[in-house]
Parts: sequence; structure tokens; C-alpha cells
Amino acid sequence: MIKQSMQDAINQQIVREMYSSNLYLAMSAYFAKINLNGFANWMRIQAEEEMLHALKFFDYVIDRGGEVNIGQIASPKHDWNGPLEAFEDALKHEQLVTEWINGLAELAVQEKDFASSSMLNWFIDEQVEEEATTGEIVDRLKLVGDSKSGLFMIDSELKQRKKAPVAPAK
Repeated sequence: MIKQSMQDAINQQIVREMYSSNLYLAMSAYFAKINLNGFANWMRIQAEEEMLHALKFFDYVIDRGGEVNIGQIASPKHDWNGPLEAFEDALKHEQLVTEWINGLAELAVQEKDFASSSMLNWFIDEQVEEEATTGEIVDRLKLVGDSKSGLFMIDSELKQRKKAPVAPAK
């Protein structure tokens, strides 16, 4: 059985992951609106990935005999002043998610909740990848600056991102 403090913290993280999904979906819509369909593709896949993260936490609470309580999900920003600003916002958001995951890991240690610690290790590793990938795109956007051809090259590359295979549902 999961402890109440851990259950409450994970329920809060479920809402945060759902917000993350909505944020990236809003970014996808923004990029589609300005005809950067590779950027839109990348963000849409990111949105789907974040929803899968929410569901991973959701299933974990249930598997531990807990109760899922999904709180209100705030409406994300929906407009940016270009791809660089959007990806800088995405990087800041991923850094914030890392703080939240680290807070959950600290709570699991405090509560001596070894099952949660084990589960959270996957998310800790995932955040290293999320920050590195998003940070690389920010760096590349800074490198191309105002170059339209550079922007379209990045757009073309981001169009190649494919959905990660999903484990079968329970």
C-alpha cells in the first residue's frame, strides 16, 4: 500500500504531466499555425509522451492500492515569438519537471518507499534525456539565428521524429 504523502505527491505529478502534455500540444498548434510542420510534429509527439508519463504515474498509484485524484489542469500559454522562444520555454519547463521529479525522489527516500524510489529512477533518467534533447534544439536554433534556410533544415529534421513504441496496456 502506498503512503498517503506519496500518493498525494504523485497525484499532483499526474496533473503536472497532463499540463506538460497540454503545453506541448499548444506548442504543436502554434508551429502548425506558422507552417513549421516538423516543429509541430516534434511537439505533438512530445505531448503524447507526456500523457504517457501521466498514465505511468496513474497506473503506479493504482498498482500500489492507492487512489488517483486528478486535480484541475491549468491552461497553457498558446503563442510564442518564434521557434527559439517556444523551445526555450520547453527547456525551462523540462528543468522544472526535473525539479518536481527530484522532489518526488526525495520524498520516497524520506518515506523509505523503495518501490517508489525504483519507479522514479526511470523518470530521473528520462529527464536527463528530455533536457539534453530540448537543449540541443535550443542551441541549434541559436546557431541558425535569423537564417530561414537553417530554420527549414531544422524543421525538416524534426519532421523525422517518430512515436516511441508503446508498451501494451494492462
